[in-house]
Amino acid sequence: MIDSTGLWKDLAAIRDQGPLVHNVTNLVVMDFTANALLALGASPVMAHALQEVRDMAALAGALVLNMGTLDDHWIASMLAALGAAREHGKPVVFDPVGAGATPFRTETAQRLLEAGGISVIRGNASEIAALAGVAGRTKGVDSLDESLQVAEVAMSLTTYCEAISISGHKDVVVSRERRCVLGNGCAMMTRVTGMGCTATALTGAFLAVQADPFLAAAHAMAVMGIAGEVASQQSNGPGSLRTRFLDALYNLDERTLASSLRVE
Repeated sequence: MIDSTGLWKDLAAIRDQGPLVHNVTNLVVMDFTANALLALGASPVMAHALQEVRDMAALAGALVLNMGTLDDHWIASMLAALGAAREHGKPVVFDPVGAGATPFRTETAQRLLEAGGISVIRGNASEIAALAGVAGRTKGVDSLDESLQVAEVAMSLTTYCEAISISGHKDVVVSRERRCVLGNGCAMMTRVTGMGCTATALTGAFLAVQADPFLAAAHAMAVMGIAGEVASQQSNGPGSLRTRFLDALYNLDERTLASSLRVE
């Protein structure tokens, strides 16, 4: 059951504990996702050097893997960090950015899934469809599919993880036995690069304090959507939305969560 009481409890835990979230992520979004994690209350580290990723993953409360700017070095770093997280029992969220767009991306995503140890897969509808073996429609790394359309086929991915988080006009989170649809967010968020990657990073923060990957994924998407709505009320365009979004994350309180959360 997703409710504002549980959501607030997890957000308060992040602010109280300041969990270290280890990100092996892409060059486009490092600054924004680090600031979003800080605004939320977590402690981000962006470490992808092979010489330290295993040590960092062992120290962290959660690991975030994002294959946005993909090359051989990034792949080796992600595999090494994933191995360390698996060895030390750390939760992992994986963002298969652009899966389905090129064979290289799809094959790399599948390789990471088959390595084992992933708690949550978080992506857009086209990426999730591609991982599930269904031809999704992509434009570069952007989705042309809708989250509700691929929710059923996403269930096949539970052989690799505990929960799948699908972003879209409505965000959908599924596990082997549960499903929720979240109705928060605003259209302008799609005009700010890195919002999806930020959702993945915040999922890492919630995984660090919430033992149930399904709840962690749902709570992260709820916070993303609510913060986006709050920010849009004071924004004239994508530039101001980006700044206001960070402010909204920082200022989220129990009352706002209770009055804003929309779960189907």
